[in-house]
Amino acid sequence: MISIIDCGGANLQSVIYAIDGLKVDYKICKNKNDIKNSNAIILPGVGAAKNVMQNLCDQDLVDAIKDYSNPVLGICVGMQIFYEYSEEENTKCLGILPGKVKKFANSDLVIPHMGWNKVIFENEKYSDCNGYYYFANSFYAEIDKNTLAKTKYGKEFCSFVKKDNFYGVQFHPEKSSTNGLTFLKNFFNNL
Repeated sequence: MISIIDCGGANLQSVIYAIDGLKVDYKICKNKNDIKNSNAIILPGVGAAKNVMQNLCDQDLVDAIKDYSNPVLGICVGMQIFYEYSEEENTKCLGILPGKVKKFANSDLVIPHMGWNKVIFENEKYSDCNGYYYFANSFYAEIDKNTLAKTKYGKEFCSFVKKDNFYGVQFHPEKSSTNGLTFLKNFFNNL
């Protein structure tokens, strides 16, 4: 059973639709008891880091997520809140990953970074996932030792990260057609 946390992201229904298509059992979760009894957590996210963090605090889920030992998949802002800090509204985040999420600052770029872009996976478990994925982000995480895939938009940035049981993707697998479903199947198969 997968718990999908309703943390205020506008892509919740898209994630549900993708998970339904994969025939994976899930429940929508808004409390820590649901989290404890699940095999994995998904933190979907479209929106602002500050709002997502506030919703997690209001639902008393911050410690439950940080202490969770099974896999956690953060999508878009769900990934960004894994870091210590986001420049988006100067938000203190979960602090699972070191560093801060930064705003794209290149004036030659159209912000937000929206549409299809190439993701290069550097982890052999996901080697069949290379391809184009859908993005919708104005903020990014830099490449570091936890990076499993990268994407270029003005500069290279981290598009898939892993630390311990926490996985984050900057792209939206639920909106990325066949490649997105391949990624999600791969993720669930590796649980």
